[in-house]
Amino acid sequence: MRTRVAIIGAGPAGLLLSQLLHVEGIDCMVLEQRDRAHVEGRIRAGVLEQATADLLERVGADSRLRAHGLRHDGFDLVVDGEMFRIGLRDLTGAGVVVYGQTEVVRDLIEAGLQRGTPLLFDAQGVRLHDIDGSAPFVTFEHDGGEQTLACDFIAGCDGFHGVSRAGLSPELGSAFERVYPCGWLGILAEAPPCHDELIYSNHERGFALASMRSRTRSRYYVQCALDDRLEDWSDERLWNELAVRLGGRAAEAMTRAPAIEKSIAPLRSFVFEPMRHGRLFLAGDAAHIVPPTGAKGLNLAASDVRYLAEGLIRFYRRGEAEGLEAYSRKALARVWKAERFSWWFTGLTHRFPDMDPFARRLQAAELDYLRSSRAAQTTLAENYVGLPL
Repeated sequence: MRTRVAIIGAGPAGLLLSQLLHVEGIDCMVLEQRDRAHVEGRIRAGVLEQATADLLERVGADSRLRAHGLRHDGFDLVVDGEMFRIGLRDLTGAGVVVYGQTEVVRDLIEAGLQRGTPLLFDAQGVRLHDIDGSAPFVTFEHDGGEQTLACDFIAGCDGFHGVSRAGLSPELGSAFERVYPCGWLGILAEAPPCHDELIYSNHERGFALASMRSRTRSRYYVQCALDDRLEDWSDERLWNELAVRLGGRAAEAMTRAPAIEKSIAPLRSFVFEPMRHGRLFLAGDAAHIVPPTGAKGLNLAASDVRYLAEGLIRFYRRGEAEGLEAYSRKALARVWKAERFSWWFTGLTHRFPDMDPFARRLQAAELDYLRSSRAAQTTLAENYVGLPL
């Protein structure tokens, strides 16, 4: 088999890249180790920057987004029970769209199937070869036999634990990481949201977030210890904790329902650079991870593949390699700004177990300043809705 661009991973980054290339007539093939049902069932983030929504429109995968996406012009912050609003549109002229990553993946898979993009699920044992040469190729097992896919370039979009970055020698790049001393316990429930916008809460018992996936499906999170176990958190205990941390109107309006899905995720900041290694380009979680507080993971993946698609299109249309040469530099400039914002917003909204009294007083002072300063709110809002590409 042969294609121009071999894309490893059928998450948002790989699927979106495949459609950006396919609409330009550039051959590509997506290899995914999991089956389609698993890929479409993964529960992930749900806040899209307008630039991400625009990319989905560009590839014709936005019909359900337009019909069901929830446009938000702000969000609320609760500090020890007192709520104040960050008016995103008032401060920046832009908002965000709440639409689950699960739905984005389904829409992109459907767009790919309708367009005839080769999507190969259950591709096991993927290995990348000769990424520093002029003729890279990928080997994998499918339907009981070993297959070889020759290509011009490889896009590693297979996530933090994927083979694309793992196969690189340590001396080829530098990894930067910060692991936070807590996790997020999340619950997805078939229940109307408790508020028409997201609520971030900084409480003495820990962080909480009231979010949603639709007008009838809610997503909530509470900060938990890294050694907490799901079996320690009954639905009742979780709903009670949410009511305490969110407080006031949110607690009164909260509809308690059985969990559709419940999970614990650690918080991590991670960047691997450079994001290009010969004919291999890393994108999305394969190159970087952000804590979910700032809702930047999916949006960074989208900006990565936009830069990469632009470089590939220029290469195949005009024979110009400048876009590919600049890919890592351009992507990392935006990645590090998003890492900074996600780190800052996580520190603003969480009370970490190792936070001493001095750090707590500084946090309280910053929250008080944010409440009273339009300039501070504008800085937060500009980063939240997405910095320019």
